[in-house]
This record gives sequence, structure tokens and C-alpha cells, in this order.
Amino acid sequence: MAAILVGCEDEPYAGTQYLGGVYGPGAVSSGAPQDSISYWDGDGVSGSPSIKIRLSEQKAYFYKGGELVGVSQLSTGREGTSTPTGSFKVIQKSKDHVSNLYGDYVDADGNVVVPNVGVKTDPKPPGTTFRGAPMPYFMRVVGGVGLHAGYLPGYAASHGCIRMPEFMAENFFNAVSNGTPVTITN
Repeated sequence: MAAILVGCEDEPYAGTQYLGGVYGPGAVSSGAPQDSISYWDGDGVSGSPSIKIRLSEQKAYFYKGGELVGVSQLSTGREGTSTPTGSFKVIQKSKDHVSNLYGDYVDADGNVVVPNVGVKTDPKPPGTTFRGAPMPYFMRVVGGVGLHAGYLPGYAASHGCIRMPEFMAENFFNAVSNGTPVTITN
């Protein structure tokens, strides 16, 4: 069985520096912007789904039958680990997806020893194991890049993935199937 590599970072995870935002009991920081953009009006609307992502706006637009039914605030890839542009399709859905590249090194009791690591770049301390960052409602579009629930700092901050508020990721996840078109533009 081949491992599927996933390319995102800084995902919230209980007990780590990721705690907060859509996953924790409070805001990650007072500097994190409030989401006044995201909405979903797609329940009960028929038609084929499609997603358009505008990186310059850090927004996703969700359509059913050509009708705009939802908009989501995003955090996409940053400089050096950009989100690819082009025409793609959803090629995998995984509700409880976990990164196999980014997360934390933890001890035998599950305590974080080294937070926010990349398994390809950060050496593993003796006696620790890797715990991947959760990426709920993951919708893969190309390679290790997908849409999923995650922390939104108000700017592009991932290793290429497209993060959105959890309620939007859940709505998008429930409305798409493999083959749903996804267009990503600057």
C-alpha cells in the first residue's frame, strides 16, 4: 500500500500550538480576524456543484447548477509553498484526514515534545513518535493539495492546501463528489 503525502501545515490540534480558531475553546490570538465573509445557502439547491478559488482574494465560491450558493474565507499556500493554479477535480474525499507530513513529535503519553514539525525537515527526538495534524473534511484536488477545515490567520499561510472554516468545509464536503470541478486562479 502506497502512502499518500499531504502538503499542509499549521493545522489546529488539541494540546499543541495549533489549538484555537475553529478547533479550540477560543481565538488563537486577538490578531486573528473575525470571519464576516463565509456563508452557505446551498441546502435544497439542485444542480451540479463546482468550486472557484481566487487566491488573490483568499476566497472560495461554491456553485450549484451555475448559481452561487456559498462563499468562504480561505488561507492558502504561502510564498515558497504556493497553492497551484489551474483546472482540477476533486479526486479524493476523507472526512477525518490526517497529514502524514506535518504535525507534532509526541512522547509515549501523547505530550507534545516538538510542535509544528515537518517529517522531511525536522529530526525526530529519541523516544518520540509523529502525530499528524488533522485536516477534517479533506477534498484532494491535486498531489498533496486539498481543501479542508483549518486555521485562518487572515493571509496565505499553508504549505499549499486550501483551509476554510469548519462549517464551510463540512458544507463543501457534503455537496461535492469525486469529479467535482475546482478552478484555482490568482
